Amino acid sequence: MLVLGIALFCTACKQQDQIQRPSLSAGFTSVEDALQFYVIGDWGRNGQGHQRDLAVMMDSASKVMEPEFIISTGDNIYPKGVASVNDPLWKSSFEDVYTGHALHCLWHVVLGNHDYAGNSQAEVDYTKVSRRWNMPSRYFTFVYNEDGINARFIFIDTSPFEKEYYLDEGYKNEISKQDTTRQKIWLDSVLSLNDTKWKFVSGHHPLYTGGKRAKEFNTVRQSLEPLFIKHNVDVYLAGHEHDLQYIKAADKPTHHFVSGTGSEVRPTGKLPDTKFADSIEGIMAFSLSPNQLKVQVLSYKGDVIYSTVIDKK
Repeated sequence: MLVLGIALFCTACKQQDQIQRPSLSAGFTSVEDALQFYVIGDWGRNGQGHQRDLAVMMDSASKVMEPEFIISTGDNIYPKGVASVNDPLWKSSFEDVYTGHALHCLWHVVLGNHDYAGNSQAEVDYTKVSRRWNMPSRYFTFVYNEDGINARFIFIDTSPFEKEYYLDEGYKNEISKQDTTRQKIWLDSVLSLNDTKWKFVSGHHPLYTGGKRAKEFNTVRQSLEPLFIKHNVDVYLAGHEHDLQYIKAADKPTHHFVSGTGSEVRPTGKLPDTKFADSIEGIMAFSLSPNQLKVQVLSYKGDVIYSTVIDKK
C-alpha cells in the first residue's frame, strides 16, 4: 500500500509538472508603484472550461505583475452555488484550482445569480473560514490609500435588482429576502462620502452589454445608474455575460468593464459605445496610479488581447 501511495503521489507530481505554463505576451507590463489587481468572473466549474489553465496563467502573470488582491465579479460556484461552508465544491472549484502562490492574496467577492441558487449566505460565511476569501456581507466597501493612490472600492449585490428573478423558482426564495431599498440607501451614503479620488464599484450584472443580453431591458441599470451618474463613479466591474467587454458612453462618467470569462464563454457583440469585446477565457489586470488607470486584458494563453489607459487629473 505504501508503494502504491508513493506511485500515485509521483504520478500526480508528473501531471502537475506537465501543465503547460503559458508564454506571456511581451506586451504585458507592470506599472511601477501602482496598485495592481486582477478581475475575474464566472469561474467555478471544478477546473473545467479552461478554468485551471487560466489559473495557471494568472500565477505566471504574477511574475510580471503581482496582484495586491483579486476581485471576483460573481457566479463563483456553478451550477447552483454551495450548500454550506463545508461543501466539497469549495475545494474542487476554488481552493484546489487557484493554487499559485500569488493567488493566495485576498479575493474580494460579490454574489452572482448562480450563487443565489444555493446557500448564498454560506459564501458570506466562508469569509470566516478562508484566509483569502473576503465577502464580509452582501455589500461592503474599503479604502485603499497608499503611495499617493487614493481609491474607494465598493462591492454590491446586484441580483436582487434583476426583476425576473422574483419569478424564477431557482432564485425567488433567496432573492425576495433582500432589501434593495436599504442597499441603495447604503450605496448612496458611501458614494456621497467623496473621500477618495477614484471610485470603483463591483457587481455581477453589467449595466451595459453588447453580449447575449444586449436587447433585454436592464432593470439593474435602471436602478443603479442614477447613483453612478450622481456621484461620478469612475469604474464599474461586472461579469455575468461570459465575455470580455469595455464600454464607455461619451456623455456619462463611468467606464464599464465586463470580465466574465473565468471558465465558460459565449459569443459577444458591440454597442455604439463599445471600445473592446472578445470571447475567450481570460482576466483583466488593473494598474492604478494616482492619476492614471491602466487596464490589460489577458487570455488564458497569456496573450494581451487589449490594453487601454484612463487618465484622471
